[in-house]
Amino acid sequence: MVGTASGKSGTWRNWGGNVSAHPLREVAPASVEELAEAVRAAAEDGLRVKAVGTGHSFTSIAATDGVLIRPHLLTGIRAIDRDAMTVTVEAGTPLKRLNAALAREGLSLTNMGDIMEQTVSGATSTGTHGTGRDSASIAAQIRGLELVTADGSVLTCSEKENPDVFAAARIGLGALGVVTAITFAVEPLFLLTAREEPMPLARVLAEFDELWAENEHFEFYWFPHTGSTNTKRNNRSAGPERPVGRLQGWFEDEFLSNGVFQVANWVGRAVPATVPAIARISSKALSARTYTDIPYKVFTSPRRVRFVEMEYAVPREAVVETLRELKAMVDRSPLRISFPVEVRTAPADDITLSTASGRDSAYIAVHMFQGTPYRAYFTAAERIFTAHEGRPHWGKVHTRDTEYLSRVYPRFTEFTALRDRLDPDRLFQNDYLRRVLGP
Repeated sequence: MVGTASGKSGTWRNWGGNVSAHPLREVAPASVEELAEAVRAAAEDGLRVKAVGTGHSFTSIAATDGVLIRPHLLTGIRAIDRDAMTVTVEAGTPLKRLNAALAREGLSLTNMGDIMEQTVSGATSTGTHGTGRDSASIAAQIRGLELVTADGSVLTCSEKENPDVFAAARIGLGALGVVTAITFAVEPLFLLTAREEPMPLARVLAEFDELWAENEHFEFYWFPHTGSTNTKRNNRSAGPERPVGRLQGWFEDEFLSNGVFQVANWVGRAVPATVPAIARISSKALSARTYTDIPYKVFTSPRRVRFVEMEYAVPREAVVETLRELKAMVDRSPLRISFPVEVRTAPADDITLSTASGRDSAYIAVHMFQGTPYRAYFTAAERIFTAHEGRPHWGKVHTRDTEYLSRVYPRFTEFTALRDRLDPDRLFQNDYLRRVLGP
């Protein structure tokens, strides 16, 4: 794809390969001033504007036929405030670069998702999260935001400055403006001990409340067509560091989890009848292991096998029943599911359109290998999730619209009213936002 400040355009595709767009022009601003000028120019030309990061959303949230803003020149740390324990970073900075830079400074985010390829603004704007009993999404760690609004002005917000914008823009869906910088809360670098262990699904569901309560970060992967899971418990540690050995890490994280898994999915896609047998083998491929390392090396993993994903947040107290219904649906259906189902949690937060807004939540994510038909599986799963008042991840496949979302988000109209004020002419509109937020 061609993307330059000169305005050349091409076809944009997301990471999952299920969304494409044909912007009229593309802009790669090197400063906030250049970005603001690009927004003003688009408005004068009657073109819509969307900013796009690394394309890790499976929805068309970043797609546009107008002006596509590529923030890859807006990168790096602006400031570290050790008194306030914050870091201010340019919006186009990839999370992997932020994590490495913070570690060099002896600092860390409190929690993060399971990959770190996304830009900080793309990850936070769509509600990217990890798992945590007490610590919430990446957006919940934001202490300040800078964004360019529809009239080309630069707006800063925090709990004290423009607090109504701050409440919403931390997960703003690209609907309120283009984020140009983010200030995160950080803390001194710490160690996590990870315990990864296979466990029967029946035991995980029976003991879920205990596993959640006893661990700072608990998650598990259930392999459809089996009664098996792989669990992961991350807790703070006094050390010493005991990272995964280089050879072991390559064998388990690259060869098994990516290389062999890729081949298994190729086979499953070509011959769906083999999927249950492959699932049984996959569920037994990884053995128990324990290691201790700095946070981002524990929280995140390489994800090289491409897929399409749907994820819903349900009330935490509903997660076990929801999973039982999901398993029953898969068991009685002709579906052949080669990807594990991922389950994580988050505490309630105060962000207007956060999937955990106002309620303790559990996340259930279903995946299908790229190029495999996914609609039948996702439709059946979505029917179960929505029966439990599930909230779809903004960056992952779903079919919900304004009518449904306004029911499951108590502060939905607060967000749309703010959007009316900041973007009355819908400069940042696209088909996705029209569906989920209304025209």
